[in-house]
Amino acid sequence: MINVAIVEDEKNASDLLESYFGRFSKEKNEEFNISVFSNPVVFLSGYKPNYDIVMMDIGLPDIDGMKASRRLRELDPFVSLVFVTNMAQYAINGYEVDAADFIVKPVSYYDFALKLGRIVERVRSCTGVKIMVPVDDALRCLSAADIKYVEVIKHRLIYHTAGGNLESYGTLKKIEAKLAEADFVKCNNCYLVNLRYVTGVRGFSVFVGGEELQISHPKRHEFMSALNNYLGGGG
Repeated sequence: MINVAIVEDEKNASDLLESYFGRFSKEKNEEFNISVFSNPVVFLSGYKPNYDIVMMDIGLPDIDGMKASRRLRELDPFVSLVFVTNMAQYAINGYEVDAADFIVKPVSYYDFALKLGRIVERVRSCTGVKIMVPVDDALRCLSAADIKYVEVIKHRLIYHTAGGNLESYGTLKKIEAKLAEADFVKCNNCYLVNLRYVTGVRGFSVFVGGEELQISHPKRHEFMSALNNYLGGGG
């Protein structure tokens, strides 16, 4: 299931997009959960990073789509953002907010399906095996296979990878949810470990890619159970 938010103040336009998603779903056997917002302030108020795709108009009430998108990026650096607008001259500046693409109104199904197909592939490719990491005002797609463990220090995330460390921001809880399918497990509240890099355990220490990390008492049973299941499954 791919979660989609449509931020569009014209009902005819949002209805058209919903119908296109329905057609695409039947043709490509994809499932979409669609939420529609006519006002960007309402959309951003209490925003939770539960969406995979946001379809954003630019000519919106209260605040325009570009300003809304900048605010969205502060709340969610990972979601795939698509501009759907007749203001193409603004949409081409989408690199400022790492827009995945833009679709010019009036929207044809051919253009919609072509671009949505690419975006769905991007969403699928970054689920489980890859994550989008904000680094130096840009997004970097990082392979889970390259991450040894993720460390949290206050509001900073440090990705310890095979090629060096990357420092970003966010919450460990969100990253944990994204990496759960790639066999990442917490050994304590500060470290999220990739089980493929575990070389040994001694007492309350786990050795990960040549480094020794502490296993907390509350997490030890869960961590060891996950490790045993991983090893028993052949990795």
